[in-house]
Amino acid sequence: MVTDIEKKKAEGKPFDVVALVADKLRGYTVSKELVLPANYSIENALKFAWLALQESTDKERRPVLEVCTQNSIANALLNMAVQGLNPGKAQCYFIAYGTKLMCQRSYFGTMAVAQRVAGASDIWAEVVYEGDDFEYTISRNRKNVSKHTQKLDNIKPGAIVAAYCVIEFSNEKPTFTEIMTIEQIKKAWNKSKAHPESPESVHSQFPEEMAKRTVTNRACKALINSSSDNNLLLEHFNRTDEERSADELALEMGEKADKDLLELDGTEVIEGQGMVEGPEEKEPEDTVVTEIPEIKRDPKSLQTVAAMIKACSDDFSLTKEQVLAELGVTTTAAIVESPAACYSRIAVVRAGPQEPKGKPDF
Repeated sequence: MVTDIEKKKAEGKPFDVVALVADKLRGYTVSKELVLPANYSIENALKFAWLALQESTDKERRPVLEVCTQNSIANALLNMAVQGLNPGKAQCYFIAYGTKLMCQRSYFGTMAVAQRVAGASDIWAEVVYEGDDFEYTISRNRKNVSKHTQKLDNIKPGAIVAAYCVIEFSNEKPTFTEIMTIEQIKKAWNKSKAHPESPESVHSQFPEEMAKRTVTNRACKALINSSSDNNLLLEHFNRTDEERSADELALEMGEKADKDLLELDGTEVIEGQGMVEGPEEKEPEDTVVTEIPEIKRDPKSLQTVAAMIKACSDDFSLTKEQVLAELGVTTTAAIVESPAACYSRIAVVRAGPQEPKGKPDF
């Protein structure tokens, strides 16, 4: 958690908040509280998040960076990073409720966490219609679909009787299956203020897809909470759900459209129905306040790529190769941004204190 004390340290230039989060993550990895996956780049995730935040507005079309508190912005970024999510892959979205910014995990984000934490190799869902030949067995508290045959004539939106999600693993771990009846699914939908019974609602127009998403979210969440021993990740994974009430969330249909469609673990609701503050978080007694240094160099003073690389070396102890990696290129000839823009991008996540060589580097 980013405390109110740290919030004061983060006030000033907006990207100081990103530097604060990057520094927090360095501390988590050094203390072995957090192990990020090898294919997860915290720098890229924070850069995508920063770009997303600059374009995000609240329901009154005001920029969230101006409306939301620095404290909530920092905590939203921290929740994103600890869960290993990347907004560039539509795994999470940033939504403002009043002055509080929240990182809301998407349907794709929940599946990504399940794949990373529980070792899932494939996650898929199906709908059962009236007339389908569907059977499943239960052994040692585990369900297993033994038969599901379906005719095209059975596929009718109003004839859904159930939905199930199957999570498979690459090792010998047994398949995990979650089954929900249409009554259970509709009970989850009925918590929504989106009026799912309305003919114009997403539920009415795409009941098959919404049923699949509902059962998939439930399956993934159950698997994650039973499989992971990473207390820090579970804390942030569940906090993402607990901090917001069902009435704050929007439906999600795979893309963030004009209505900002989102979903929360089987309970779909519409955004903008009022704000309910999440549980108050108390500062841990052992919280360490991190000083966030100011970036004193004026990026506009860097007129050449060579000057930019030297500045990154002087200010952030980066080699030329590391600078190129940060920018996502392999040669200086591939750099298309101005030296000032390149330096600013790197400064966003490199402004915090650097760990000695050999420590996790982000």
